[in-house]
Amino acid sequence: MQPRNMSMSGVVDLAAVKAAQEAKAKAEQTRAEAARQGNAGAVSPADLVIDVDEAGFERDVLQRSAEVPVVIDFWAEWCQPCKQLSPVLERLAVEYDGRFLLAKIDVDANQMLMQQFGVQGIPAVFAVVAGQALPLFQGAAGEAQIRQTLDQLVEVAEQRFGLTGLTVDADAEAGAPQPVAAEPVGPYDALLEAAVQALDAGDFGGAVQAYKNVLADDPGNSEAKLGLAQAELLHRVAAMDPQQVRKEAAERPKDAEAQIAAADLDLVGGHVEDAFGRLIDTVARTAGDDRDAVRVRLLELFEVVGPEDPRVTAARRALARALF
Repeated sequence: MQPRNMSMSGVVDLAAVKAAQEAKAKAEQTRAEAARQGNAGAVSPADLVIDVDEAGFERDVLQRSAEVPVVIDFWAEWCQPCKQLSPVLERLAVEYDGRFLLAKIDVDANQMLMQQFGVQGIPAVFAVVAGQALPLFQGAAGEAQIRQTLDQLVEVAEQRFGLTGLTVDADAEAGAPQPVAAEPVGPYDALLEAAVQALDAGDFGGAVQAYKNVLADDPGNSEAKLGLAQAELLHRVAAMDPQQVRKEAAERPKDAEAQIAAADLDLVGGHVEDAFGRLIDTVARTAGDDRDAVRVRLLELFEVVGPEDPRVTAARRALARALF
């Protein structure tokens, strides 16, 4: 299978932007804790390549992606191209000196993870940055191509999420526990109630600001993140002429802006699968900035519906196929 590339230029979707502040805060807290402990926060070169299974995925990949980009290598023992690619990734993980973490996932033992990422063939390489997954390439890519992709990943992670990676010490003990950033705490009932009241009153702009006020102090507040995504959607739709939006979408199937607006209407109307399908089809029909804009809105709508919804899981797989 020939490798297929994914440009890093459009990696940051709206959901990732919301997560960026949280990721930066956690990374800063982790670095501060490491500084207080001297070299206690450093990892050994051996810790830069880890085996991950379904049970440890949240801890080893999702949580770690708040402090360092995690590159995922989907492989299997019987896969000959995997045996060519994996050693290259492992060597580069050490060479990049903590700027990314390599997580190896055996697809035979972790079928659920393979399905969740929409992996159609191996080797397949993905990245997770601040909790957001994106495909990098599929197939046995050359080292120059891999380096270029990793350089872009590291740059995006640092510039847009403040993730400068892990501190590596050749003398550190392998497998030593890492400092965990403390989660922000505080009562937000009043602010969240104000946001709900604003929604009930049709003051969508006020609701957006109320949710942002919560997230400014507690970037990881899941209720506020979900509420913000919903309020922003309602705010957009409130200014639309539904008949005109539908007409333009029907007349211009390749028009990214028209399809995005129609998908917003689909979702507000309860037609979740129609909204997802419309945008996935548009991703397949477009390229460049238009494709990125459609993908961004689709990922935002995933946030509105909720990541655990089976319709979101199915749509993520379909999106991965469209992007590849």
